[in-house]
Amino acid sequence: MTYPKIPLAQSIIEILRAKGINTIVISPGSRNAPLTIGFVSNPIFTCYSIADERSAAFFALGIAQQIKKPVAVVCTSGSALLNYYPAFAEAFYSQIPLIVISADRPQSKIDIGDGQTIQQKNVFSNHSLYNANLTENTSDENDLLIQKAIDTASEKRGPVHINAPFEEPLYETTSELSVFPKINSITSKEFILENLSEYAKLWNTSKKKLVLVGVNEPNAVEQQFLDILANDPSVVVMIETTSNLHHSKFINTIDSIITPFTNEDFLDFQPEILVTFGGMIVSKRIKAYLRKYKAKHHWHIDDLRAYDTFGSLSKHFQLTPNLFFNSFFSLTQMVESDYNQKAQNIKALRQQKSLEYLAKIPFTDFKVFEKVIPALPKNSQLQISNSSPIRYAQLFDIEKSIEVFSNRGTSGIDGSTSTAIGAAVGSKKPNVFIAGDIGFLYDSNALWNNYIPKNFKIILINNGGGGIFRILPGHNETPVFTTFFETSHCLTAEHLAKMFGFKYLIASTEKTLEISLNALFFDEDKPALLEVFTPTLENDKILLQYFKELV
Repeated sequence: MTYPKIPLAQSIIEILRAKGINTIVISPGSRNAPLTIGFVSNPIFTCYSIADERSAAFFALGIAQQIKKPVAVVCTSGSALLNYYPAFAEAFYSQIPLIVISADRPQSKIDIGDGQTIQQKNVFSNHSLYNANLTENTSDENDLLIQKAIDTASEKRGPVHINAPFEEPLYETTSELSVFPKINSITSKEFILENLSEYAKLWNTSKKKLVLVGVNEPNAVEQQFLDILANDPSVVVMIETTSNLHHSKFINTIDSIITPFTNEDFLDFQPEILVTFGGMIVSKRIKAYLRKYKAKHHWHIDDLRAYDTFGSLSKHFQLTPNLFFNSFFSLTQMVESDYNQKAQNIKALRQQKSLEYLAKIPFTDFKVFEKVIPALPKNSQLQISNSSPIRYAQLFDIEKSIEVFSNRGTSGIDGSTSTAIGAAVGSKKPNVFIAGDIGFLYDSNALWNNYIPKNFKIILINNGGGGIFRILPGHNETPVFTTFFETSHCLTAEHLAKMFGFKYLIASTEKTLEISLNALFFDEDKPALLEVFTPTLENDKILLQYFKELV
């Protein structure tokens, strides 16, 4: 076995090995050479080399999202580390375990004009769950800091930072370990189940209870609890595409339901109790509604944290949904109410109106999603980029065997493609990624990657710019708008696809889309990209008119 000669590098590698962290994403560099040598030389580690640090971190995040354990991402010193920050912040808000290990210059080389030196200690302090600032020599204290960082990433499901200074020479190796860290075992998390009777009393006397679910892992909530919620006449369950929950009585097209509401409708629908679980909510409309028409009681269920998204949070149950519902439902009873039935009636009306509208619209972004979503392969994984794509996806039913993911922690466009590729590597499932043109071009270095599976498919909707800005209030057709907001362009992905070894398909009509979708999912010889061109000036009009015709 080959080890780096630097003892500190040996300690980091050995502690990660002992803790079962065996997926390592390495951004090539010089200062991190001791770590690179050690990780790559040990067959227990699966190592990936991703040159672009921003893409590397999102790639690592995608793998961690799927394997549900920390992934380490390793970089050289200097500005390389700062490029990890977008993914680091996403990991924090999406509760995904990520271990950033940065090589550093010794303290004596910092701020004296040496190359590739910045202040690296605590650089992620606003979003890091733990910062392990190591000293140059091995010590018990260093070992404890490393272990604390790894354990924190696992226990609290988020990002941590280990900063390790290395002095030259960096490339020397040895066949013998010189360090033998003492490994502390991680303690199991204990949940404290408080007395739920007073909350059950509120539940049992309320006739209007709204359950709202954001980002949620597939199969995370037992179906028996979902069935209880669905069949309670006093409960309405609203779910987002990213919730990965399914029931015929759940409302999964939230914006279609509430956008046409009158003030009277809003008041009638206003819940007495709001229960939320899962991560971030996509729908701006439901957030605006619940901030204006506040519930008397807002309970959030999450074993780690709760955000006061609607300005009405009254209770954080620090439990998993399964633990909470298992105890809570033994204390509750169904209440006579027409709350759910009214919602079902509205849902049926909106579905009929949606079908009528979709039948008469031209080929636009909206029509593309109508055709793409039902064509997705069963038992596949769907990754959706931010901005317009995730919002369009919210307007359609998605087959329950398809797992849905999106970077909704910070809702940025910067790493969606890299995350999707990492997720495809981590899940091993057929993976479809739906992206808009601006987000795709912004993260085009994601394709500079030697690990893209053959069953990875991209559906790129190219409408010539940031279409979401045409939907937002204040849109005004001026050169300032098209240049600085929409970022209008005439680029295509054809040459990118060919350069990076993707099969390239194209569609610009409903018929060519149907043909290209069949070809996209049929061919498993190599990854493929289907670019769908839609009319820039029509998309926003078609979508905005849709909400007007739902009543």
